[in-house]
Amino acid sequence: MDEQKTMMFSFGEDKPKADVVIREAAAAMREKGYNPINQLVGYLLSGDPAYVTSHKDARSKIRSLERDDLLDELVRFYLEHEK
Repeated sequence: MDEQKTMMFSFGEDKPKADVVIREAAAAMREKGYNPINQLVGYLLSGDPAYVTSHKDARSKIRSLERDDLLDELVRFYLEHEK
């Protein structure tokens, strides 16, 4: 008898949240002596991942998200926390 297994479908659960990725990448950049604001702006404008350190896998984490998702998170955070 052929036993069939139920397939599981998950949508978007494996993708890390942009806010977590940004914070982790910024921390890794600070640890290496980089200014995370300058480095993230360079990456977001150019798309060149060389602006992000590979320390603590920050470059891979940043590249796991689309740049527009990162920008969306940054704008959302700014607007939600304006005074």
